[in-house]
Amino acid sequence: MKLDQEQQKKVEENMGLVGKVIKDKVHGLDRNGIFTYEDLYQIGCIGLCKAAATDRGNGSFSTYAYRLIWNEICDALISGNRRQAHEILTDEELPCPLHSEEASGSIDRLDLQSALGHAFDNAPNGIKKGIRALFLMEAGYSSSDAGQVLGLPANSVRALASKARAYLRAQPDFCALREVELY
Repeated sequence: MKLDQEQQKKVEENMGLVGKVIKDKVHGLDRNGIFTYEDLYQIGCIGLCKAAATDRGNGSFSTYAYRLIWNEICDALISGNRRQAHEILTDEELPCPLHSEEASGSIDRLDLQSALGHAFDNAPNGIKKGIRALFLMEAGYSSSDAGQVLGLPANSVRALASKARAYLRAQPDFCALREVELY
């Protein structure tokens, strides 16, 4: 996008707004891992340039720019979290306690692993997310931590896990395994 001199001047005068948006709105930047502060600053500058290019002069530029900067950063964070969750959690890399050494000697755990694998392969996408949530929660993740990995709010993780439990209990492969607790 090419800015004229007036738009460039607005951008230069409001560069501090990008840092303010990051400071006000982005929490836990040090544990985010997806983007550094500099990355977010650059993304925010794109939002600032978009604001300068589309401003009609109807109100306060800083208020309008603040919102566009935040929207640009939000879009990047959401996209980055989804991309990271997809890269981390492929079907082959699910954290599963059933693969642990202590579980390998138990025939019930091996049967459960086989039944879970079969149910996962045949499950609808929402149920697959719920099964992933169950694996994460069994691995020690809280529902909010599992939500960060899956790109969902904690209450959605709990709801998906509940639906996955109901789905798994209805599967014929689990009828013989009633005594094994589904997390």
